[in-house]
Amino acid sequence: MNENHLNQMKNKDGFIAALDQSGGSTPKALAAYGVTEDQYSNEDEMFDLVHQMRTRIITSPAFSSDKIIGAILFEQTMDREIEGKYTGDYLADKGVVPFLKVDKGLADQENGVQMMKPIHDLDETLRRANERHMFGTKMRSVVHEANEEGIKAVVDQQFDYAKRIIEAGLVPIVEPEVNINSADKEKSEDILKAEILKHLNDLSDDQHVMLKLTIPTKANLYKELADHPNVVRVVALSGGYSRDEANEKLKDNDNLIASFSRALASDLHVDQSDAEFNEKLQSAVDSIYDASVNKN
Repeated sequence: MNENHLNQMKNKDGFIAALDQSGGSTPKALAAYGVTEDQYSNEDEMFDLVHQMRTRIITSPAFSSDKIIGAILFEQTMDREIEGKYTGDYLADKGVVPFLKVDKGLADQENGVQMMKPIHDLDETLRRANERHMFGTKMRSVVHEANEEGIKAVVDQQFDYAKRIIEAGLVPIVEPEVNINSADKEKSEDILKAEILKHLNDLSDDQHVMLKLTIPTKANLYKELADHPNVVRVVALSGGYSRDEANEKLKDNDNLIASFSRALASDLHVDQSDAEFNEKLQSAVDSIYDASVNKN
């Protein structure tokens, strides 16, 4: 494990950019950027276009380690190059710590939750992540209802995989998202916190994780998790909130920094001049950084 990267993740002010839309969500990400489905005829062309979009973001002067401390990548992005370097190396040279999304998407809803589909090739993926100089990984499941059995199953699965990721020398981001539209969101978050704490307390001193969680209904609910000795950092997803809304909610939570995806890129468009693109990205970066660092 890169100790400089670990120190940055633990202590540096800033936020994590989530640039990890995968096959299922790429058309939506491209459409929001102004690239419609009639502009590509197969998956290869689609991934070429999304890499162009991500390259434009990552190479922008607005995408700087002054305010962005890490970035989460999709597997294809990790395997592609930016200005002649693998994406992870390009980011690291820029002072931004690279992570890899390793999950294979969500299973169908059962017991009020969506667990992850099995990650059959995890060991091979982790080997390649180390080869490409990733610092950590990210994997997502979703909680829709305050179902104790379902939430326990989600957290059990996340930590089973997390331990294998730690063994491979990487830091896992555990992401059990709570649906922001859930009728019993607050109750789900209470159950989720209790389940996560059980697993954290079972880790040995040298096993470290990060947590990526929906901004809680109850401010500072996750402070106990952020203060746990086995937790490197707790980061928040935007979860469908607008950037302004997500930023306002984030400011109410000490020890919680952003890891936004749509909320970061929502004002960017393929037809913008570089000056306009960089200005819009800088504005988004500034506001998310401010919400991550300056609390109410």
